[in-house]
Amino acid sequence: MSCIFTIDVEDWFHILDIPGGPPIGSWLSLESRVERNFLLLLDLVDQHGVKTTCFFLGWIGEHFPHLVREAHRRGHEIASHGYAHRLVYELTPQEFREDAEKARRILEDVAGCRVTGFRAPGFSVTKATPWFFEQLANSGYLYDSSIFPARRGHGGLEEAGRDPFIVYTSSGVAIIEFPMTVAGVAKPMCFFGGGYLRLFPWPVIRTMTQKCLNDKRTVIFYVHPREIDVDHPRLPMNRMRTFKSYVNLNTTQYKIEQILKTFHCDRFHDEYTHVLATLDPGPRKFVGAVDGMEAFL
Repeated sequence: MSCIFTIDVEDWFHILDIPGGPPIGSWLSLESRVERNFLLLLDLVDQHGVKTTCFFLGWIGEHFPHLVREAHRRGHEIASHGYAHRLVYELTPQEFREDAEKARRILEDVAGCRVTGFRAPGFSVTKATPWFFEQLANSGYLYDSSIFPARRGHGGLEEAGRDPFIVYTSSGVAIIEFPMTVAGVAKPMCFFGGGYLRLFPWPVIRTMTQKCLNDKRTVIFYVHPREIDVDHPRLPMNRMRTFKSYVNLNTTQYKIEQILKTFHCDRFHDEYTHVLATLDPGPRKFVGAVDGMEAFL
């Protein structure tokens, strides 16, 4: 088994679910640091010969199209993080579909390639969104990495399986789900991205990654450009959210470098065909909005 290294391409002000967070209409007026930070991340992975999957916000693709083109030029996979960075469970099915379609169209127009992968902001697919896979397929996607099979602040689906699975929509479209990697039995935890990656020391991350690989499980890493930028502006939050958002920013780049040196990493694109050919779709069939969540519960 291998690792998949991913980047959620958004700016420092795209932190979810905080009171008084900047609305989308103000984003262009804020100092942007995504270009510098994202290009630095691309340089880091290039130095180690690694190709990544880049989940771009459609808004970023619209206003910084050169970043999408540069990632594509370097051989990285272009995928979608939605357009406006909104939590799935706060949207209606129609709103979600419009947002996902808009992001895909922008990224495809800019990059000149098909965009087949999606990741929901905040991994915000829950029991309250049984329509998610149907609308995702209707929006033109073929795989997803939005399920977080453990408890978390927003999103989280503790009953979900930890290994990739196939979901069939009512129209027969197959969506491959790559759940985020968690480890542990009594209290499963993620050690592999975002605040978790920043919180845990490198020896713990290395050990848990190797344990998952020894168990024949693919490990998914994820980072954000702001997480290698110690000096980026801060948003006003309560003490707990401040800790989660900004803890150990000065350690992120080192940990990324160690991951890239220690483990073989691929793109989702490199895993898709293999997974589609080897998974047994029988018990995972998606049967509609009412009981569709049975596909992975």
